This record gives sequence, structure tokens and C-alpha cells, in this order.
Amino acid sequence: GVEELVLLEKLLGLPKGSKYGVRGERKVPVLQTNNGPGLTGIMTIAAYLVKQAKKEQLLGSTAEEKAIVQQWLEYRVTQVDVSSSKEDTRIILKDLNIHLEDKVYLAGNIFTLADILMYYGLHHVMVELTVQEKENYLNVSRWFNHIQHYPGVRQHLSNVVFIKNRLYTNAH
Repeated sequence: GVEELVLLEKLLGLPKGSKYGVRGERKVPVLQTNNGPGLTGIMTIAAYLVKQAKKEQLLGSTAEEKAIVQQWLEYRVTQVDVSSSKEDTRIILKDLNIHLEDKVYLAGNIFTLADILMYYGLHHVMVELTVQEKENYLNVSRWFNHIQHYPGVRQHLSNVVFIKNRLYTNAH
């Protein structure tokens, strides 16, 4: 949560110095603003940071893109962040793999906040996958590899290695 927001701040080129805290058992991020009680929740804070950086295009341009970005941010919070079992993870990767079949990014052809936060949310999962598992989710692997090489996204996170050529072919 908080670590991702710090990465996002840096990616957006915002000055350091935001005051983050966490609230509750689930350690929900809280951003202390100068006025008011502060902002709660990774998606709320992330959208706020994007607006602060004047990079609203990351939230989508059209009404439909905005809705799709919102949809994937919600998916991140309601599915990815609460997944605890191998089975949960398998379902998430399968969902994403199907969705990304004919898309470069989660919202279609534009890079958005959804891609950034989904990348951060899945990084620990992708690091653990075997080569065979990555091949089972080729669309997710392609998307993830693309996002990790997007300027400024990965930062200090480890590079996840993907094999460029297919390990197994049907040739005998």
C-alpha cells in the first residue's frame, strides 16, 4: 500500500514529503493532507496523486476509458489485494490473461493508473512464478514484461525475467 504510493509519487515526478500512515488491521494507507481529515485507501490516494501531478490522462480520456480504469482499480483492491491462496491467484491470472488477449494495456490501447497499480499489486506474484506458469499466462506475462520496462515504473523492484523463445514446441 504505502510503498506503492511512494513509488507512484516518484513515477509521477511529485516532490517527496507526503505524510502516509496506515489505519486498521488491514493496514489501509492514509495520506495526511494539509486540510481535512486525510485521504484513505490506495485508489483514492493514487487518483489524488495523479491529479496533483496533472497527469489525468492516466485515469482515462473518454468516459468509457475512465470507467474501465476504475473497474481495474476496484478489481485490484477487491480481488488482488485480498487473494490469499494459490487458487485465488490462479483465478486472477486466468481472468487477466483472458482480458489481455487482444489488448496492450488493461484499458485497451492506453497506459493508465490501472496498469501501474496492477503491476505493483502483482509483482510479488510474478516473481514467484515458474517459467511454465508464466507460459500458462502468456498474455499476462507479455503485459507484465511491457509494464516493467515502461519508463519509471519498476524503479527498485526486481526485474522479472521472461524467456523470449518458447521452451516447448510441438515439433519432435
